[in-house]
Amino acid sequence: MTLEVQREGEHDFVGRNERGAQVRIGRRGAEGSFSPAELLQIAAAGCSAVTAENLITRRVGEDSKFSVSVTADRREGASELDGVHMAFDVDVSSLDAAQREALATAVDRAIDRLCTVSRTLKKAIPVTETFPTA
Repeated sequence: MTLEVQREGEHDFVGRNERGAQVRIGRRGAEGSFSPAELLQIAAAGCSAVTAENLITRRVGEDSKFSVSVTADRREGASELDGVHMAFDVDVSSLDAAQREALATAVDRAIDRLCTVSRTLKKAIPVTETFPTA
């Protein structure tokens, strides 16, 4: 699958996939768009949510709603993130303490094993680019 980012105007880009989805990308603070670093964080939180969904809904209820907030550590002026931190917000009041602990452990294990984004960030893979020279 090929993903594409196309320039629409000054500091205004649109990312697209082959299924027709799109996301606005701009510089940090630009109205109506995500910065690339925000997209990286959203990708980590989204991957964690998708990975944990079945575990949560099986134990808490099929119609349960939950969210995953994400923050990052970034040194002033740095062009890199030093850490990404996710926090699940899910109503587990219907579970006893042992069930809550078992669910938290299962979610952690599933994310560590199956979440492509988190696993990739932890691995720190090579990133390459090509640019036309002719």
